[in-house]
Amino acid sequence: MRRLAPVTLVTIGVLALLAWYVIYTRGVVRELRQEASRVGLMYARVYNGLSDPNPDAATAALLDLSSHIRESGVPLIITDVKGNPSAAANLPFEGPLRGKETRDYVRVLDRENAPIVEQGVGTVHYGNTPLVRGLILIPVLQTVLIGMFLLAGAYALRTRGRADREQIWAGMARESAHQLGTPLSSISGWIELLREADAEPSTQAALDHMDADLDRLKRVAHRFERIGRPPKNQPIDVGALIDRIANYFRARVPTLAQRVIVASSHDAGLTVEGDPVLLEWALESLMKNAIDALAGRDGKVEITGSALPEGRVRIRVCDNGPGVPRENRAQIFEPGFSTKEKGWGIGLSLARRIVRDSHNGELLLIPTEKGATFDIVLG
Repeated sequence: MRRLAPVTLVTIGVLALLAWYVIYTRGVVRELRQEASRVGLMYARVYNGLSDPNPDAATAALLDLSSHIRESGVPLIITDVKGNPSAAANLPFEGPLRGKETRDYVRVLDRENAPIVEQGVGTVHYGNTPLVRGLILIPVLQTVLIGMFLLAGAYALRTRGRADREQIWAGMARESAHQLGTPLSSISGWIELLREADAEPSTQAALDHMDADLDRLKRVAHRFERIGRPPKNQPIDVGALIDRIANYFRARVPTLAQRVIVASSHDAGLTVEGDPVLLEWALESLMKNAIDALAGRDGKVEITGSALPEGRVRIRVCDNGPGVPRENRAQIFEPGFSTKEKGWGIGLSLARRIVRDSHNGELLLIPTEKGATFDIVLG
């Protein structure tokens, strides 16, 4: 629905413009017919006045012509040789003939049409009728209409192509999760056999770690099954989620040549509504990026949870690594963008999509003097 909304709005706008264009064109045709009727009538009366032997006939014809000019709606100002208005018709305002407003309007009319100098009459300054002004706008509106059609078509094609690609990737992800199910079950069975066959404490400790990794693989496979499906909405204990993620990475970060410290803290009683599987996925992506940023150096990664006003919750992941270069900050959430030589560029874009589209939250890069800080704001 979110993808279709822009296309629907553009379609409604285009249809409304088409309807308006048809109605306006019919009005223009009607006005042109009336204009042709007025011109024909003026010509007939002037011809009759000039051919009438009555000495007052010509004057009457000119007066009749003047009244038809007023009816046509043409704004008109006649000025004498000194530039003073001597007559006017169809002005869009009421005021004295030689007032400042009338003199200023002369310049407006001259911008629309070049004035006509008539000996013995003066200079005629005239503008466009409402019909002409409307016809001037028609090419602009047609260009806008065609542009909207092209944009709507391009957006529809792009959206459809993206939806098809996402459907293919979602199907591949779910199929991969299904294929992983059998070997994961077999590995679980082998671990149980090893527990029974070897009672050495070191072996049992290794098997415990293998169990933890196996459990993680099962969660990853479960995540792949969720791709392309509607997100769940259930209460999530944010504190428990933070502790679980911190403990997982704490046991797997370097501790010898380069020491990486994973710290965690959170307020008590933090809960949000959402999908626990997807939200954990987003947080793990942020944690992994932070740990990768510390590659080859000592450092610290911290994940915290805190309450914000209006019932919102903030989960912050920060590190004291090299940080995000200023020139890359506007691109880090784009799919496919990565500063790593072998990076896929999907971790941050996936995390942002989970937070924004599935939880109506925000994933923000917070400007800091050192390291990188990401905030997930939910509520």
